[in-house]
Amino acid sequence: MSLGRTVTLNSGNKIPQLGYGTWQSSPGEVKVGIFEALKAGYKHLDLAKVYGNQAEVAVGLKKAFSEIPGLKREDVFITSKLWNSQHRPEIVEAALDDCLQELGLDYLDLYLIHFPISFAKGKKHVGQDLFPLTGKNQPDGDVEIDDEVSIVDTWRAMTELPKSKARSVGVSNFTREHLETIIKATGKTPAALQIERHPLLRQDDLIAYCKEKGIHITAYSAFGNNMFNVPLLVTKPEIKEVAEKLSKKTGSTVTAAQVLLAWSQVGGHSVIPKSVTPARILENFKEVEISQEDIKAIEACCADQRRYNVPYTANVPRWDVNIFGDEAEKAATHKVILST
Repeated sequence: MSLGRTVTLNSGNKIPQLGYGTWQSSPGEVKVGIFEALKAGYKHLDLAKVYGNQAEVAVGLKKAFSEIPGLKREDVFITSKLWNSQHRPEIVEAALDDCLQELGLDYLDLYLIHFPISFAKGKKHVGQDLFPLTGKNQPDGDVEIDDEVSIVDTWRAMTELPKSKARSVGVSNFTREHLETIIKATGKTPAALQIERHPLLRQDDLIAYCKEKGIHITAYSAFGNNMFNVPLLVTKPEIKEVAEKLSKKTGSTVTAAQVLLAWSQVGGHSVIPKSVTPARILENFKEVEISQEDIKAIEACCADQRRYNVPYTANVPRWDVNIFGDEAEKAATHKVILST
């Protein structure tokens, strides 16, 4: 079972450390996954407009609230995200309204800026035309970047959203420079930062900065790569060894996945593993405690740090923008617009 740990955000609201993610969940699967996760006892769901499955999520939520005894909307911490084509300040609230309508909800517990870049605003409804294309870089294409909108513009609009619709607001995939910029310009600190984080991408400096500023960390891709054909961290012998040691110590089976989820929560962070398999959903919900010795063993086998989620190289259509300052992004012709 989950240890049921929560953390209080700088907004005063509590977020569970263990959550359930919905990124890359296939059509027809996510509604079942949502129901099974809530039935297992998860109280934290991570969603996003761009995942394209929020209408299905709504079906799973409706089923859960009607069939799971005692479960109410206020029992579940629900996060969703503002997409890149919705960054213009005048449409930020309309984008939130569209998100809530998709989900059949009155409010979100946390609303995040998904990425610190703006795509050209869609020519259709605010919830459509999420990937406007330039016509270049064929056959895959390039997304049209809007360099007239800064992260300060969008963040200021986020902070002005009614608390009745978004109880807390934060950001995702921001670097320290991006955070420093929006905090200095607005005087408002994000409640949370969601980032790719696993033993191969610890981001220690960013973690230390967020601790100093009271920004809660939520980790995605906790098992490592899910963008390329590279073995996941659960296959590493050193991680398996920690799991085997804990299995002997506790007298019950501990998996490599459970070890990595425990590592992700060290320091009071949240983590949002994704699965649509009922058995795996239950397995991820069974939390374990790891020692400092275990942490050292996990980190020692992952000394060579690397980022997988680099949109310039990983995404189709390509995002021609340097977000993280990663070596793989050097050829990009656009950068994050800090201010206008």
